Amino acid sequence: MGHGVSRLRRLVHEVAKFGAVGGAGVLVNLLVFNLVRHVTDLPVVRASVVATVVAIVFNYVGFRYFTYRDRDKTRRTRELTLFLLFSAVGLVIENGVLYTATYGFGWDTPLQNNVFKFVGIGIATLFRFWSYRSWVFRALPAPEAVTDAESILERERTRQRVP
Repeated sequence: MGHGVSRLRRLVHEVAKFGAVGGAGVLVNLLVFNLVRHVTDLPVVRASVVATVVAIVFNYVGFRYFTYRDRDKTRRTRELTLFLLFSAVGLVIENGVLYTATYGFGWDTPLQNNVFKFVGIGIATLFRFWSYRSWVFRALPAPEAVTDAESILERERTRQRVP
């Protein structure tokens, strides 16, 4: 029971940290989206893609150095490659929702653009949370597993020394 509660507590803590970085990333995404829409003539989905890319960079820094700073750092190239791959899938999900609303249903007012941008971010966030924690920022072995492995190795070494 204590182990399950401990695991649940760690997951809740992780979700809170992911949410803090992700929430700030959503604000960055929406602010850049509206700024690009206001100061350029880019079509809505292209402006959204620009904003999503800025948010992806912001989120990587936040996830690596805040949310998942205690995770395995030995394979940074692999980590960054997977992060960008899963972020690209999230970008397609997020902007696919906006594209469908804008061009499929003709919902193209600034309010509708922001609502569907936000809905797309929400759906993509579920995918990103699962993929980042499962594949990108891999957990280091639990301390209990490390202790168990060390004791098994020590027993094996001791056994091999005995004639």
